[in-house]
Amino acid sequence: MAETAELTAGGRTVRLSHPDKVYFPERGFTKLDVARYYLAVGEGITRALRNRPTTLERYPDGVTGESFFQKRAPKNLPDWIPTGRISFPSGRYADEICPTEPAAVLWAANLGCLTFHPWPVRRGDTEHPDELRIDLDPQPGTGYGDALRAALELRDVLDGLGLRGWPKTSGGRGLHVFVPIEPLWTFTQVRRAAIAVARELERRAPDRITTAWWKEERGEKIFVDYNQTARDRTIASAYSVRPRPHAPVSAPLLWEELPDARPEDFDLATMPVRFAEKGDVHAGMDEHPCRLETALELADRDEREHGLEDLPYPPEHPKMKGEPKRVQPSRARH
Repeated sequence: MAETAELTAGGRTVRLSHPDKVYFPERGFTKLDVARYYLAVGEGITRALRNRPTTLERYPDGVTGESFFQKRAPKNLPDWIPTGRISFPSGRYADEICPTEPAAVLWAANLGCLTFHPWPVRRGDTEHPDELRIDLDPQPGTGYGDALRAALELRDVLDGLGLRGWPKTSGGRGLHVFVPIEPLWTFTQVRRAAIAVARELERRAPDRITTAWWKEERGEKIFVDYNQTARDRTIASAYSVRPRPHAPVSAPLLWEELPDARPEDFDLATMPVRFAEKGDVHAGMDEHPCRLETALELADRDEREHGLEDLPYPPEHPKMKGEPKRVQPSRARH
């Protein structure tokens, strides 16, 4: 077994320790395979991470071993990888890595990072998101086909609000749709816009789509996880490897590809082939930032005309102004 291997990206050479360590026993993929994958899609994942504070989901012994999320930049961070300071709901802060080149992704892969979780902000302004992210999460009794149907309906909702979404597989059963926005609004305002979008989608298909935060109220529906836009909530980046036995990846897609695409089509072996043929199909994403005024007007109208106010925040958040009681409904009844 080789002790080290070296890969070069953008003129930088990154050394990998124990490159033959098996990370995905079911497929036989090694640490070197993961690093080579990220080299093959380097332009794409760098676009997705560029200048974004990023949490590393690390599996030093592969997907069958222990894992952890690393928010703070490792102490041995090279001086050519910048950091960005982000603040948590608790008021504490951390300096996270902000990849700006493929070599930074390879460096993190050497630490056993499989999945990259970038914040929806850039390090130059970590208080104003430049992406509104929508997570279509299949609940028990539903699956990818249900999420696909919801995504196509979501596209129509976004179009009506002057927003352009960019879809990708989650790497599991769900779908993500990212909307690039001008960095003019706070986390609270972006979340309010996301709730308005989610509620409009729910109104169109209440038997199939829900915004219910409490699992006991969701039923067999697609949950539109509006809290993925809350501070300190992140979503796996495009091209990230997901820690499942068959080594799936989060695949960026064009809307016209979506009806025929399936999550199992995209993995550590197949995505480099697709990337070589098509390139990064989300390459133009940052060139089309949108504005949130119309979505925020919808939120105001929901509140004014329908009495729809805020929805619960995640449990790690302090109680927020205007937030409803954060108690599970079945417990509140007792």
